[in-house]
Amino acid sequence: MTANLPEGLAEFLVRAGWGGADVAPLAGDASFRRYFRIHKASQSAMLMHAPPPQEDPRPFLAVGGWLAAQGLRPPAVLAEEAGAGWVLLEDFGDARLRDVLDETPALEMPAYAAAIDTLVALRGKAPGPFPPYDMATYLREARLFVEWFCPAQGLAVDAPGWEAAWQEALAPLMARQQPGVAVLRDYHAENIMLLAGDPADQGLLDYQDALVGHPAYDLVSLLQDARRDVAPAVEAAMLARYLAAAGLAGEAESADFLADYARLGAQRNAKIVGIFVRLWQRDGKQRYLALVPRVWAQMERDLAHPALAPVARWFEANIPAAIRAAHGGSLAA
Repeated sequence: MTANLPEGLAEFLVRAGWGGADVAPLAGDASFRRYFRIHKASQSAMLMHAPPPQEDPRPFLAVGGWLAAQGLRPPAVLAEEAGAGWVLLEDFGDARLRDVLDETPALEMPAYAAAIDTLVALRGKAPGPFPPYDMATYLREARLFVEWFCPAQGLAVDAPGWEAAWQEALAPLMARQQPGVAVLRDYHAENIMLLAGDPADQGLLDYQDALVGHPAYDLVSLLQDARRDVAPAVEAAMLARYLAAAGLAGEAESADFLADYARLGAQRNAKIVGIFVRLWQRDGKQRYLALVPRVWAQMERDLAHPALAPVARWFEANIPAAIRAAHGGSLAA
């Protein structure tokens, strides 16, 4: 144990039956959560510390329990003291989908196909006991763009017009997301683990913010990944796989679904731009700025869909062409 480990960690491990284990800190994420790999004899486990009041691991535990009950693959919970922020989990290893594909690009199609099949399976389940992904939530998330990106660029923009444009653009999908599916919301290549090196055997991470919403949302998370380039041919093939498996291959059904995919792509990417700027300005995490150009380019592609016409008009009126051409500009300059 070293001095930079959280207070109470050793005592929790004793209570969990892992007293005397070796503890190795792992890289964190964009939250206050910290992660550790625990070794004792030939066994290993993952420790998540989600300290209150900034974090609460109970949603993670609740959603994980629901996913396991549906036959999906969250890490098993070995011990937990949620009130103090301690959760000891099954160790899925180090084979993140993103890292594996960086090393072995030939696995991209089978690995993404398996990830698509997970979303097809979720579509066939009852939506789960989660809050709704309602219009108020979509708008609150989209607002992050005008609250953080625009001020960082020194732009005075039409914030009421932004919200009105999103209400108009999103209104058609609201009826189509009823009764809804469980939406994991961060379903991408850094939160999917390949178990035993098998691209078809995948474990899930970072699902604590699940809501009941539109089935296209997690497709956007996966195929318009903020952290990894997904080739257009892969995106098209995976969308076709999903549409066929979901019984949406007809011309009208697929057109509606792909329009909603573009709507949610633009909404998610605008939100992420805002979040990454907030991580820089508020939290001092400048490394996220390097991801903005990819997200911005994806957002521009979504905005080109006719379904996004109200939002596209707002961009034309409020975001200078030079900033758009630079895919978000050099925010730290």
